[in-house]
Amino acid sequence: MERADAPRAAEGGRSSRWDRSAPIRYPDPDIVVLDPRFEAMMLGHAAIERIATGFRFTEGPAYYGDGQYLLFSDIPNDALLRWCEVTGTVATLRRPAGNPDGNTRDRQGRLLSCELGSRTLTRTEHDGTVTVLASHFEGTRLTGPNDVVVKSDGSIWFSDNGAGIRGNYLGDKAPAELPFRVYRLDPESGGMTIAVGDMKRPNGLCFSPDEKRLYVVDTPSGTKTTWVYDIVDGRAVNGRQFFDGTPGFADGIRCDTEGNVWAAFSGGEGQDGVAVFAPDGTLIGRILLPERCANLCFGGRKRNRLFMTASQSVYALYVEAQGNPGG
Repeated sequence: MERADAPRAAEGGRSSRWDRSAPIRYPDPDIVVLDPRFEAMMLGHAAIERIATGFRFTEGPAYYGDGQYLLFSDIPNDALLRWCEVTGTVATLRRPAGNPDGNTRDRQGRLLSCELGSRTLTRTEHDGTVTVLASHFEGTRLTGPNDVVVKSDGSIWFSDNGAGIRGNYLGDKAPAELPFRVYRLDPESGGMTIAVGDMKRPNGLCFSPDEKRLYVVDTPSGTKTTWVYDIVDGRAVNGRQFFDGTPGFADGIRCDTEGNVWAAFSGGEGQDGVAVFAPDGTLIGRILLPERCANLCFGGRKRNRLFMTASQSVYALYVEAQGNPGG
């Protein structure tokens, strides 16, 4: 681990480590401690690993402990992919796949996917069939689900922010027919309600461990912030700013069991990767990658392996923290 005041590697050094097979010196110099609270979460003898590469834009990691694999999206390639933890190989799970973005598993272990191309939220059943859970709100077509989490009561919360209709690379260019929002879906009744309606472009989201708070990233043009809401009767209320990452910004986010928020982050040299925030909103550490990071999840047998989807590659790092279930 590197202290905040330790000297950085020479410019280009972080890129060169990925171009050769030589081992990385411990502690990994691209793990940056900004607060003592982060130091306890890092392992001095674990390094960031690039586990797969050669994609166009990776997103939506979801770990399957029962199969020992990581599922993730390659949005422009319209594919759901599977990286095997045992063999290290990548296989195509589904293509075409509706230009999938965020993914997670529900409390029954089924895959939930936000599809930018089809502008639907889908569930892949255990037999492989695909069920559309949401495509419209009050008769009007969604702008394109982006990220999704599941609460312990089975309710599904997802952001809808038009990422796939802004152009033809991640989906199909089209006008937005609804405001950008976070919705709550009751999987039993199929009923949808507006959970968050006061953001410009809601993006990644996650619950605190006690599920009393919902964190939501807002990524409009201009200032990009992450907010926290109180959960009251199925609605997110009392929104207030949790952190402002400007000029960088967060994308996908996850909480660990202690309430720290791990944010996939973009901001250029010295910021691309993961930014970790304590429950009080203090930035306590960074995990630096040579590419901007779009999303992340915890996995592995003990939920202590951080998987990071970052532009053209997927990375992993063992940490001394455990991911909160449901995201």
